[in-house]
Amino acid sequence: MTRELPPTPRHVIKATDLGATAVLRLGALTLVADPFGDVRPDSRGLGLYLGDTRVLSTLTVLVDGRRPTLLEPDLGGQERGVVQMTNPELRSDPTQHANSPTLATQSLGIRRDRTLARDGMHERLSIANYTLALQQLTVDLLLDVDGADIFEIRGYATGDRGELRPIQVDESGVVFTYVSRDGMALRTGVQLDPPPDVLGKAPTDSDASVRASWRIAIEAGETVNLGWQVTSGWEELPGAGEAPPAFERLEARRSPDGVETSIPTRFESDDELVNLILARGLSDIRLLETGGPTANESFIAAGVPWFATLFGRDAIITAMFMLPVLPDIARSTLEVLARRQARVRDDWRDAEPGKILHELRTGEMARIGELPFTPYYGSADATALFLLLLAETHAWTGDDALVDRLWPNVIAALEWLRGPAVVGGFVRYECRSARGLRNQGWKDSHDSVRDRMGGVAEPPIALIEVQCYTIAAFRLMAHHATRRGEQELAGELESAAKDLSARLEDRFWLPDLQRYAMALDGEDRPADALASNVGHGLWTGALDVRRSVAVARDLAGPRMSSGWGLRTLAQGQPGYNPLGYHLGTVWPHDTAIAVAGLKRYGFATEAAELATGLLDAARHLPLFRFPELFCGFPRAETGVPVTYPVACAPQAWAAATPFMLFRSLLGLEADAPHRELRIVRPTLPHPLRKLVVAGLRVGDAEVDLLFQSWRGTTGAEVLRRRGDLSIVVSL
Repeated sequence: MTRELPPTPRHVIKATDLGATAVLRLGALTLVADPFGDVRPDSRGLGLYLGDTRVLSTLTVLVDGRRPTLLEPDLGGQERGVVQMTNPELRSDPTQHANSPTLATQSLGIRRDRTLARDGMHERLSIANYTLALQQLTVDLLLDVDGADIFEIRGYATGDRGELRPIQVDESGVVFTYVSRDGMALRTGVQLDPPPDVLGKAPTDSDASVRASWRIAIEAGETVNLGWQVTSGWEELPGAGEAPPAFERLEARRSPDGVETSIPTRFESDDELVNLILARGLSDIRLLETGGPTANESFIAAGVPWFATLFGRDAIITAMFMLPVLPDIARSTLEVLARRQARVRDDWRDAEPGKILHELRTGEMARIGELPFTPYYGSADATALFLLLLAETHAWTGDDALVDRLWPNVIAALEWLRGPAVVGGFVRYECRSARGLRNQGWKDSHDSVRDRMGGVAEPPIALIEVQCYTIAAFRLMAHHATRRGEQELAGELESAAKDLSARLEDRFWLPDLQRYAMALDGEDRPADALASNVGHGLWTGALDVRRSVAVARDLAGPRMSSGWGLRTLAQGQPGYNPLGYHLGTVWPHDTAIAVAGLKRYGFATEAAELATGLLDAARHLPLFRFPELFCGFPRAETGVPVTYPVACAPQAWAAATPFMLFRSLLGLEADAPHRELRIVRPTLPHPLRKLVVAGLRVGDAEVDLLFQSWRGTTGAEVLRRRGDLSIVVSL
C-alpha cells in the first residue's frame, strides 16, 4: 500500500568549502559525499547531482543511532567508491552508563560500496560481526531531496523555489517529487532491499524527511547486507515545456563515438610519484567524460561540482592539452562546439554570429530565464581558441575531412573576429547581458583585470592573450585557406595577422616597465599590472622574440613564481592576494601554458623550473591530483601548497596539465600531413632521468620513444615505430 509523507522544505545552504569531499561521476550523474560516504546539508554542497540539479540532498547511515567510526575514507574515483568503517562503543541503553551492556569499539566491520551506473546509484551496506556472540542492531538510513539548482547552491539569488510534492512511500521504497517553476517534475526514487522494518517520517532534528530502519541480528562471524538503489529523472507535466536536454539524463559515459574508444598514449617515468600524477590526470579526464548534449555526442565537462557541464574555453584547452594522448577528445569537442556556434545576435546571452559558446546549462534557473546560460556566449577567447584547436588537431591527425567539414564554422568565426569583435583595432569584450560575465577572458572574475595601482579596468577590454590567440588563428587559418585553394582569403588573413601584431606591439608594450600590459581598457589605458596573461602570448608564438627575454625574466622571477607554480598576479602589487581567485593564486593549466610558451621561445631552463615546481606541488596534493587552483603563498613560507577552499577537483584542464607539461618539455611537434614528428630540445624536469612515451600517434603512424637525461642533456631514442613517420630530433 502506498501512503504519503509531508516533505520538509529547507533553506539551501550556500557552498563555501569543498574540503574533505569524495567525488564519483558517470556521465551527468555526480555524487559529492563526505569521507564517510554520507550526504547531508552543510557548506560543502554535498549531494547526488543529475546535471545542474541536486536530486538527493540527504543520504546518511546510522548504526544504533550513532555515526560509524571511519577507518578508510572514500577518496573518490570514477564511478565506484568504497568506505571502510567500524563501530564506536555502543550501549544497549545510551541513557545508562555503568550498568548498560556495551558492544566494544571495533567489533564490527562496516563497509559502504557504491556504484554509479546507467540506471542510477547502487549502494550496498555490509556489516560483519567479529565478536563471539549474536549482535542485534538498528540501522537507519536518512533520506531527503531538495531539487536545488547548482547556482542556488553556489549562492546565486533566485526567485521563489519550486514545489516539493508529498513523498510517496510503500513497504520497500520512496519516491520524492520536486516540481520546478517551469512545470517539470523531478522524481527521485529510492528502492530498499530488503524492505525496512520501519519506513516513515524522520525525526525533526535529523536534516531529513524520511527514515528507513532495519532491525538486524548478526550471528558471530556472519555478515548482513543491506542495499538501496537511487534513480532520478525529469518528466514533463501537462502544460510544461520540453524536458531538459538528454545529457541531463542518466546516460552511459562511454559511447561508440566517444573518447573511451581510444587507447591513450602511455607515459612512464623512473619517478613513481610522477607516474601517479599522470595516472590521476588520465583517470580524472575519464571521470569527466560526458555523453551529450544530444545523442552521439560527447565532451569533457569542465569540473566537479560547480562546472560539470560544457564550457567552450575549458573544453578546447583540455582537448589541446590531451591531443598527443587522446586525439578523439579534440574531434568530439570541435564537433560539439561547431553545432552550437552562435547564428544570431542575442544580448541576453551575449551572442553574435560566429561566436563559440562559453557555457551551456540545463538547470531550472537557466530554463526559466533567470540565467542566460542556454547557452551563453560571453567569452572573448573561445572563438579564436576553437580555430587554434582545429589547426592543432589537423597537425596531429592529418584529418583533412574534419577541417573541410568545419570550414563553414571557420568562416563564421573569422567573420566575427574581423568584424563585430573588433573595437578600436583590437578584439574586445563588453557584457551586454544583465546577468552575464563582466570579464570574459579565462580570468573571468569581476576584479581580475588590473593596473599597477590595483585599479580595475573598465570595458570594452582588450586582453593581450586574446589578441595573441587571434593573431595565431589568422596565421593558421591562412595556411588552411591556401591548402584549400582560397588564396584571396589566405592573403587577407596574413595581412590581418600582421596588422594586429603591429598594433599589439605598439600599444601593449610598456617601455618604462619593460613588459607587456595584460590588457587595454575602454579608454585604451593599459592595465599594466604584472600578471600571467603574457605567458599565453608566448604559447601562441605571437609576441616579438626580441622582447621575450624580459617576459621570461618576469614569469620565472620570484614575484610571479611561488615555487609551486605561476601566480596569476605578481606578489607585492596593489591588489595581490594569494587567496584571490585570479589575484595571486596558482592555476596549474596557466602554469602549463607558460611552460609551453617559455619552451617555445627557447627558455628551457625557466620552463623546466616552473614545471618542476608544479609537479612538486602535486606530490603534496590529495590523491596526487591537480585541482582547479591553489593558493599562491611562497613555497619557502608554507612547505606545502595551500589548498583553495572551493576549488573544483577533479577539473578538466588541471587534469590535463601534466600531459601538457611533458609535451612541452619534450618538444613534441607533430606534422601529420607531412608524416613527421619533431622533437625540439627535449628537457626532463628534475629529478627525472628517464621517461618512456609509448603509443604516440601522429596521423595513422605510431611510435614509442625513450627520453634519458645525462649530465644536463636530454636525449631521445626511437624504441618502436609503426607506419610511415619521419622523426627529427633537434638537441
